[in-house]
Amino acid sequence: MALIPDSVEATRLLLMERSRPGRRGSTLPALDVPAAPLPEKRFLRRELPLPEVSEGELVRYFTHLSHLNYAVDTGFYPLGSCTMKYNPKWHDEAASLPGFSQLHPRQDALQAQGALRLIWELQQMLGEIAGLPGCSTALAAGAQAELAGMLIARAYHRARGDGGRRRTVLVPDSAHGTNPASAAMAGFQVVTVRSNAHGDMDLEALRSALSPQVAGMMLTMPTTLGLFDAHVQEVCRIVHQAGALVYGDGANLNAILGRARYGDLGFDMVHLNLHKTFSTPHGGGGPGAGVLCVSQELAPLLPAPVVARYEGGSRPLFEAVTPPQSIGRLHGFFGNFGILVRAYCYIRSLGEAGLLQVSANAVLNANYLRVRLRSAYRLAYDRPCMHEAVFSATEQKARGVRALDIAKRLIDYGFYPPTIYFPLIVDEALMIEPTESESKETLDSFIAALLAIDRESKESPATVRDAPRRAPVRRLDETTAARRPVLRWSPAREH
Repeated sequence: MALIPDSVEATRLLLMERSRPGRRGSTLPALDVPAAPLPEKRFLRRELPLPEVSEGELVRYFTHLSHLNYAVDTGFYPLGSCTMKYNPKWHDEAASLPGFSQLHPRQDALQAQGALRLIWELQQMLGEIAGLPGCSTALAAGAQAELAGMLIARAYHRARGDGGRRRTVLVPDSAHGTNPASAAMAGFQVVTVRSNAHGDMDLEALRSALSPQVAGMMLTMPTTLGLFDAHVQEVCRIVHQAGALVYGDGANLNAILGRARYGDLGFDMVHLNLHKTFSTPHGGGGPGAGVLCVSQELAPLLPAPVVARYEGGSRPLFEAVTPPQSIGRLHGFFGNFGILVRAYCYIRSLGEAGLLQVSANAVLNANYLRVRLRSAYRLAYDRPCMHEAVFSATEQKARGVRALDIAKRLIDYGFYPPTIYFPLIVDEALMIEPTESESKETLDSFIAALLAIDRESKESPATVRDAPRRAPVRRLDETTAARRPVLRWSPAREH
């Protein structure tokens, strides 16, 4: 397994070193508006040492910087629990069509029937996929959908005259961190329920935690451990017997897409991350799109707006409406519409058979990694996994190499590191999600890199601890970076 070439410093372009007085990288048109006076002198910088370079040098510099970025289009992105898979380019083209990209959110509904119809059809498709017919797309991402779900739970119990005492939400110890945060933001107290030795929910611990004060439970399925809890229907039944609701975190839908529906399993609500399961990678800060699907009983409480279809006349009319007992608006208009278009294209292009193949390949790839790597890295739970495999680097830690070191060393081998130290209940966790869109050849290269790093942890642990060695930036002081981040460039720091 070859390391990536150590050529970053050799090819680095320093604009300040190439700067020569009088060179220009732009040509501005003649001023066609009245010149505005400069601000007062006290607001002006005395010196602003900007480089003076030609347009060609400027373009090369920024192109070079762009090549230092890692992206789904340039390499394997095994970021566990945060699906990062290939995004078909024609989905971008569809979202860029003038009728979508240039449509104003306040445009009259009669002039936006195509967009409204797309949202309505997407609501129907996602409701069918989730097994929960009520659907709202007007949420920015999964975390905001979680908050909406908790607000719905609060409104549901209040409407039944039971809101005063139901102030607690149960969350498994393997949950995404957004789950307890969302419940707390909605005004609930959070109680953690432990997992058993197999990685599933401990049913006795669940029964002990339930009481008339519990409003609901937030459950990720498949779990963040990459497992499908065989007792999930029993979990939902127990929670319902206590008069509480079950909220599903659908971030890991990749594993069961087209094979199991949350409504059929007993969930009352679930959010689906369109930017994970349905085409659009969510790296680099967004954008995301979290769709909330709920049971028919909870549909009147959905956040606004949702799209309704009215029959009559020569053709159906699609219109934005507010559900009768809506919890209100949580996001502007219909959410991130471009992501909705991409998700619509993804579902329509794959069809039922294609969606089944997505989950089949995602699970196959994850289990291929599980079997090939378990001789070198300890499995957190040695059983077939779903969309991701969770390893523990405790054996490497005994040699002086931590999960963080392994992740940094993977950069030298040309791979983006997986999620580390999560789930929190797994010591030295390495959480790897290959997704369905990666080939066996790519997985074999990734496996070879991890096996090589394991050998290095035995033969030369310092090599792993000092990684990355061939990246534009070496090992950072993460504590200082978090507490005193450098947010802007300065010429002194450049030199």
